[in-house]
Amino acid sequence: MHLTRQEEKMCQGEYGESIRKSMEIIVALGDIYQAQGLVNITSAQVSGVSYKTIGDAGLEYLEEIASDSKAKTRVPSTLNPAGIDLENWEKLGFSAEFSHHQQRIVEAYGKMDVMTTCTCTPYLIGNVPLKGSHIAWSESSAVAYANSILGARTNREGGPSALAAAICGKTACYGYHLSQNRLTDLIVEVDCDLKGIDYDSLGYLVGKTVKEGRPYFKLKNRPISDNLKGLGAALASSGAVALYHIERITPEYQDAAPEEAEDKLIIDREELDSVKKELSTTTDTPDLICLGCPHASLEEIRYVAEILENKTLKNDLWLCTSINMKHAAARMGYTQTIEEAGGKLVFDTCMVVAPIEELDYKVIGVNSAKAANYVPNLCGLEVVYDDLPSLLNLK
Repeated sequence: MHLTRQEEKMCQGEYGESIRKSMEIIVALGDIYQAQGLVNITSAQVSGVSYKTIGDAGLEYLEEIASDSKAKTRVPSTLNPAGIDLENWEKLGFSAEFSHHQQRIVEAYGKMDVMTTCTCTPYLIGNVPLKGSHIAWSESSAVAYANSILGARTNREGGPSALAAAICGKTACYGYHLSQNRLTDLIVEVDCDLKGIDYDSLGYLVGKTVKEGRPYFKLKNRPISDNLKGLGAALASSGAVALYHIERITPEYQDAAPEEAEDKLIIDREELDSVKKELSTTTDTPDLICLGCPHASLEEIRYVAEILENKTLKNDLWLCTSINMKHAAARMGYTQTIEEAGGKLVFDTCMVVAPIEELDYKVIGVNSAKAANYVPNLCGLEVVYDDLPSLLNLK
């Protein structure tokens, strides 16, 4: 793999030990995937944040890197959700021991100038790369959104490789950084109109089929950004999709070469509706409804507030979002409406990476196919997957 003189110096430790170690990770990946060189990046999204997922070993690794004063990010870098709401963890029932370790993890990232905003939707809080720009993002749903909706270029990075790229300002040029790897290999025709969780269900069905492929969707109706957020998250969780195209909508659909795709899939209403039953592990009434996987936008928060206005919840509700959206929701009056109904706006975390299994909940209600797919395995809890109005138990 060809390196510039500056990159060679970085590998040799002339810019510090943390940069040398980071370059070691980047170059190793480049060698594995036969990259011809490195490319400069414009932003990073770093995962590997929740203490639930990285544990003591991950914490020690991050604190060791952060102890080097030269371990600073060279590009705007945002952080994935943590395992707790960093401000209200005690009110939500998280243990002091877990929360202490979690805060140390976030502090370590902060020392490296990674923005401690803790969200899986960095594109909603200002990390919005331009079409064609090279980035290093981890978090599968964010990767799908960046590649597909924004037209930026990133592989599905792991937490350590995304952090290494952020520190060096570079990543190996292979995979989705190359135009020839961004073409479609499956046409998906949807023969019915979509609404609500249909987009999540569609992503779940197609992800299982296409695995790491690049589907090209032909839809009857025009989705909004929140629909695409759910579609990409489901594609990336049931499969490993990092890029998809939608005819007449996504920025690269004309370059996707659908006429060369070898396979075709047709999805009908019956198949979409069957996903509710497939992903639900019980028919019991949820005792906790968790929304915001990926993190809720302001428009999604407004929708919840409209449903809950002058109502009272019989089951608990967490609406997970970023700290940015939470403050905006408070200013708009949505937070007050949701809290008066008995719900909570929870930020920094979500039901997938939080240790909710340590609380008293047994059945979690979700309107996210990604969450429904992950919660039983990662949290060991029963799950009900459905549209929000059907999940809510209101007085």
